[in-house]
Amino acid sequence: MLEVRRLRLLAEFARRGSIAATASALGYTPSAVSQQLAALEREARVALLDRTARSAELTDAGRRLAERAEEILTLVEAAEAELSANADAPMGRVVVTAFPTAAVAFAPALAGSLADHPELTFVLRQTRPGDGIRQVRSGEVDIALVDDWTGKLASHAPAALKFFHLCRDPLVLAVPAGHPMADPAKPVDLQELREEAWMAAPTGEPSRQAVDRLLDTVGGRRPIPWEFEGLHTILSLVARGIGIAAIPALALAAGDPDVAVRRLPDCDLAREVYAVTRAASVRRPSVAVTLRAIYSAARKVPPVLPDEPDYLLG
Repeated sequence: MLEVRRLRLLAEFARRGSIAATASALGYTPSAVSQQLAALEREARVALLDRTARSAELTDAGRRLAERAEEILTLVEAAEAELSANADAPMGRVVVTAFPTAAVAFAPALAGSLADHPELTFVLRQTRPGDGIRQVRSGEVDIALVDDWTGKLASHAPAALKFFHLCRDPLVLAVPAGHPMADPAKPVDLQELREEAWMAAPTGEPSRQAVDRLLDTVGGRRPIPWEFEGLHTILSLVARGIGIAAIPALALAAGDPDVAVRRLPDCDLAREVYAVTRAASVRRPSVAVTLRAIYSAARKVPPVLPDEPDYLLG
């Protein structure tokens, strides 16, 4: 009989493409992964991997079983969800991963909401762009908070995943509190800011692409921003009067009296923020209550634009 734990390893190997990457993702040693996949081959009585001295790849039989493994794992999780749905209270461990600004913005409200469930162990981790969905699919985490600047992420999602829209997060202008453009009575004019010291995320990051599109509209030669890793690093530099920035409003949820925030006129650049989980997990009480807490947290993020109190609700 095929063991579910080993089928999970095979499915992960199919996604990662190597034993080393599979081991790293699931917290095993490469030797342990190799041994477990060899045991699965003995159970299946067929070669699943074509091994060489330096690499391994799936055989045709391995690819077919990996596809079935995904289906089996989904059914197992659905069965577990049905059983746990009868539990009196949410319990166990729920792991959520989030991009950094969402982790900082949502953490206080999440901690407050989930404190009402003493049998629930909540874990919130930060993740790199693009890793959240992969970690949900592999079972490393239960829920991922992800952002999407393209507007296409949810429509191209695998059927095994469920997307819950949380908010629309627009690009806003952040300037030092003593900057002339900090005056709310003064209209924002990007052309006046052309020669300012702009700061942005490194080239290639989604938020930087949005900033570049914004700066294409200033006329003349487009400003070349200084590059800094991390939106909170950029905000700390703005607060010190070192430069200005266009950043997602969610990054300002904590507030900073040394930073003034202005709406960008005629600008529709924004990202959509989602909570993503496996469809089979939604009925688990622990996941369901955490999703509700996340949704509530998204609505409790303090607005940073006084004249637009519902800017995040989109």
